[in-house]
Amino acid sequence: MNTPIRLNEYKVLLYRLFLGYLFYFISRVLFIAFNTHLLEVNSLSTLLRLCYYGIAFDTTALLYINSLFIILSILPLTFNTRPGFQKGITILYFVTNLVAYATNFVDIVYYRFSQVRSTRATLDLLVDENNKRMLFEHFWWRYGYLFLIYVICSACWIWLYKKVKVKPVKVKPAAAYFAYSLVGMLIIVTLMVGGIRGDFKHSTRPINMVDAYKHMTVPNQGDVILNTPFAIFRTFNSNSFKLQKWTDEAYINASIKPFKRYHDDPVTKPNVMVIIMESMAREFWGSMNRNSHIPGFKSYTPFLDSLSDSSLIFTNAFANGRQSIHAMSSVLAGIPSFQTAFTSSPYAKQKIQSIVSICDSMGYQTSFFHGASNGSMGFEGFGNILGIQKYYGKTEYNNEKDFDGIWGIWDEPFFQYVGRTLSKQKQPFMSTLFTLSSHDPFRVPKKYKTRFAGGPLELDKCVQYTDNALREFFNYAKTQPWYNNTIFVLVADHTSQTYYPEYAKPVNRFAIPILFFSPNKAYKLKGVRTDLASQMDIYPTLADLIGYEKPFRSWGRSLISNLPDETPRVINSPGNIYQMMQGNYIYLFDGKDFTGIYSIEDKGLSKNLLSGPKNAEMNKGMEDCKAFIQDYTDRIVNGKLNSVVH
Repeated sequence: MNTPIRLNEYKVLLYRLFLGYLFYFISRVLFIAFNTHLLEVNSLSTLLRLCYYGIAFDTTALLYINSLFIILSILPLTFNTRPGFQKGITILYFVTNLVAYATNFVDIVYYRFSQVRSTRATLDLLVDENNKRMLFEHFWWRYGYLFLIYVICSACWIWLYKKVKVKPVKVKPAAAYFAYSLVGMLIIVTLMVGGIRGDFKHSTRPINMVDAYKHMTVPNQGDVILNTPFAIFRTFNSNSFKLQKWTDEAYINASIKPFKRYHDDPVTKPNVMVIIMESMAREFWGSMNRNSHIPGFKSYTPFLDSLSDSSLIFTNAFANGRQSIHAMSSVLAGIPSFQTAFTSSPYAKQKIQSIVSICDSMGYQTSFFHGASNGSMGFEGFGNILGIQKYYGKTEYNNEKDFDGIWGIWDEPFFQYVGRTLSKQKQPFMSTLFTLSSHDPFRVPKKYKTRFAGGPLELDKCVQYTDNALREFFNYAKTQPWYNNTIFVLVADHTSQTYYPEYAKPVNRFAIPILFFSPNKAYKLKGVRTDLASQMDIYPTLADLIGYEKPFRSWGRSLISNLPDETPRVINSPGNIYQMMQGNYIYLFDGKDFTGIYSIEDKGLSKNLLSGPKNAEMNKGMEDCKAFIQDYTDRIVNGKLNSVVH
């Protein structure tokens, strides 16, 4: 055997890897095409620029996926070119590549709901679902066209692969053959290491998800640069809870104020009813958009709009996470989720001070209602960690005729069940209801199909249905003795589909409503507030309202006390960076460097002020952002979520 024969094998290997780049490019174009309203890719030059930057991330993903295939292809063996061996590595190539490639197609659809590339946390959410078969069948039929495109792409990939083959050659063992093979193997493995890391700089960390954003002026374009296999690989064993030391404890206590104490003293202990509404973003509410000046705006929440007139509402409020389980930790415990979901981390199993534990210490009966199968979304497990005394799900409801066929019990009958169950509970109670029906597959009960016609989004009719279900719930509650001494909080878990360009802006993808209502006027819960608010402010606000007088851990602030020394701020993550709003500015931070500073009015993040001169407020905002993250990780990693002032 002479060396050119082995060189031919390397050329075929290079061709096979090139096919991966080609089909990742195709899936990237499809990703853009199906999500044009969310991705600001308005020209061919922008597309090509994003694809160019995406090569590094595609390289890492393809090398991860094909590492065994590559090693087997270059081993110094004498039978590499035999048909049986080539057939074996071909099967390995397509099993690994096509499974990974499928995740890109999943995100073509899922991105419009999550608005971030799927990661390890997404897989964790799937594990918590016990109706996987029904969900798979539903998405199979609903998005069959996308599956067909995937099959066509896969078939083309296989066809192109077979066009170039390694020709079988008899090899006689020789020193030159093995020497040539070992040199080639050393070179290829070295290139693989560099490709997986993203470069050959030993002083830098391997390429990570945040690196997709360093070239971008529009953050969501980073999701175009990324691919889903890369996002899953890079977050599989990731730890976003890394201890930092940017500032001292004195600065944290003065600026972040991780401990709160209020002195409200209600005459009686009020009941607390927290209603977390699935996907019921601010975009759908008329009461939250009366001054938004959106042309042709239409409300899909007539009941909630009427309730807002007698409530304290926050029209500039935002979610602290992107998924439903993130909302549970943010609302009830004031713990936001960033790159890695707190609830999916091993740190979630510690003792956590929350509105649940505070109410429990004050003699409240606590409960949680969700109409899905018990254990869905991880709610029951996290509820146990928080110490919720009673969980009510589809099992306790125990009536399959009200099952929607996919997720759980329709909202209207389940809300009535909630009302009846609360009427049997001892007062005071603290209860949480997580709604269900305003969700894909975007269906309403048959009797409401003509009544709730919806609008341009499939979700619109579901919002109308849940709004009406809440109307019926409140109509029932008004007849019960516990109603007049109850504080209701209504908040969305996260955003979902968007229609109006204003809500497609990166920052407004977290835009949610927050509403406090009580028929007892003594609590003075009425008015319209435009200052910054977020889900993590609900926990301290409720602690204030029920008269909890001891110090407690909270990164949020009481929205009713509105103390001058508690800075209004919102912090969340578009997936791979921190995003903080405070004062007049929006700050983007990748955990190491600030990548953007924008005017608070610039929700589209169109004009980055980072390279210009910094004023005192900007400098303090950057320090506050780092101080918040430092305290956040310290308390999570070191088990201080149940701590009070020492």
